[in-house]
Amino acid sequence: MDIQRLIAFVVFSFSALLLWDAWQKHNAPKPPGPAQTAAGVPAAPSGMPAVPAPTPSTPLSGQGTPVATPGAPASAIVPATGEKVVVKTDLFEAELNTAGGDIRRVTLFKVFSALDRTKPLVLMEPDPKHYFVTQSGLLGEGLPTHKTMYAAESTAVSLPDGKDQVEVRLTAKDAAGAEVAKKFTFHRGSYEIVVSYEVKNAGQKPIVPYAYFQFLRDGNPPSQEAAQTSSFAGVATYTGPAVYTEESKFVKVDFKDIEKGKQSHVKKARDGWIGLVQHYFVSAWLPKGSAEREFFTNKVGDNLYTAGVIMPVGQVAPGAAATVAMPLYIGPQETDKLAKIAPGLELVVDYGWLYILAAPLFWVLKFIHGVVGNWGWAIILLTILIKLVFYPLNHKAGRSMAQMKVLGPKMEKLKQLYGDDRQKLNTAMMELYRTEKINPLGGCLPILVQIPVFIALYWVLLASIELRHAPWLGWIQDLSAPDPFYILPVIYAISMFVQTKLNPQPADPVQAKVMLAMPIVFSVFFLFFPSGLVLYWVVQNLLSIAQQWHINKSLAAEAAAKAKGKR
Repeated sequence: MDIQRLIAFVVFSFSALLLWDAWQKHNAPKPPGPAQTAAGVPAAPSGMPAVPAPTPSTPLSGQGTPVATPGAPASAIVPATGEKVVVKTDLFEAELNTAGGDIRRVTLFKVFSALDRTKPLVLMEPDPKHYFVTQSGLLGEGLPTHKTMYAAESTAVSLPDGKDQVEVRLTAKDAAGAEVAKKFTFHRGSYEIVVSYEVKNAGQKPIVPYAYFQFLRDGNPPSQEAAQTSSFAGVATYTGPAVYTEESKFVKVDFKDIEKGKQSHVKKARDGWIGLVQHYFVSAWLPKGSAEREFFTNKVGDNLYTAGVIMPVGQVAPGAAATVAMPLYIGPQETDKLAKIAPGLELVVDYGWLYILAAPLFWVLKFIHGVVGNWGWAIILLTILIKLVFYPLNHKAGRSMAQMKVLGPKMEKLKQLYGDDRQKLNTAMMELYRTEKINPLGGCLPILVQIPVFIALYWVLLASIELRHAPWLGWIQDLSAPDPFYILPVIYAISMFVQTKLNPQPADPVQAKVMLAMPIVFSVFFLFFPSGLVLYWVVQNLLSIAQQWHINKSLAAEAAAKAKGKR
């Protein structure tokens, strides 16, 4: 296999991989709508008796799985029947409901819809097409669950000016033998909400309650408002639950595995968290301390799943009280902030299988952005920096290609001499390479070494929310969206055509035509790529053209001087 064939093989293999993944995503059958049965209370921890069902319509099996009552309808998610409690902070608005004390809607003030940049993004809502809410409750005889009715002190709460936090307190109406209050604490400048239970034992016997905190979500992809993606915008990003513990680190739990009962995550631990991940955003329950917690992921209906954690409240003696608190994060995947909130939370930023390379690349990109203040220029400067780092390899590859081009006339003579005898032609070509001291693979091997870096940078530009709605200049006002006027893809096609002309032409006429067609193929492919990615490749090509032109000119001068010296 000569150098042209190998290069074509590498390029087309990588392209085919991206196209196949995008095609699969584009043609995958749309998942069904969310289940219409209410999700049940999670099973009690081992050693504790199962909790009786709060309503006759959703009794629990021995494993705590909701079982439909005969004759009960299996078609509409039961709507919340309580009062809305709207809470506004400086970063978001949260809508609670006194039916269960659920968080049923979260609207981010400083993150906007991908379809309308003037509209705040609704990240969590009970939309039948994208159903996503939080639920929590207590496990124990007669204690309130996420189906219990609460009473609210106020239905409209705002973070006061000059205050760092505000609290919302809900009181359970029907807690038998206990006085239970559910409290939400919101903080200024933070996407964290602390959900806590205050339990006072009003009975005559000790109680040992457990608290559960869960997300209820369908298995549909995120809405286009959260992450606008074209059918061929590239590889699909992960959507689904994730569990982190020190024992097993970061583990994704695919909805399909939950459906089959093949979850591989840790069930019990004394550290860690559980969350739901989607492109650009994450929602996570973040237990504090070293108390043993139990993580669970369950399918509770057709295309409807829960993911959560159970925490012990501790034994509460008659007349005594106990409190359990659970931090909840609902917001963007801002890497530097996530790392400070909980260990391993920054891993939700999906950099693919080359995380070990992608994470440092993003750190460098972010550092450059801190200096220049524009993500577009930061991408350009990072591309230049990568080019400088790989300059020795690129220079070696460029010289090899230029030498191959200088040998062009001699190669043509060999073709004329041996005609269709491929074996003798290849033997003569290898002898020519040895005589001229040229490695036919010298131009390809350095490129192979750099491919992992290119793929890692691809994931950085694809997964980083910092580039979402980030402008560069002129017509590029969103580096995470395709070029609206296709100017960058056209420049890319031109630059790739020039680069192809600078390199040696393949001996095979068919290969030569394929190499000339590649600029058109790739330009069409890049029409649907985020403009930040296309910008990287345009700069990469322009730098490669300049480098190859200089090498070709230098080698031509060396060849001319050598020929002159022999006369």
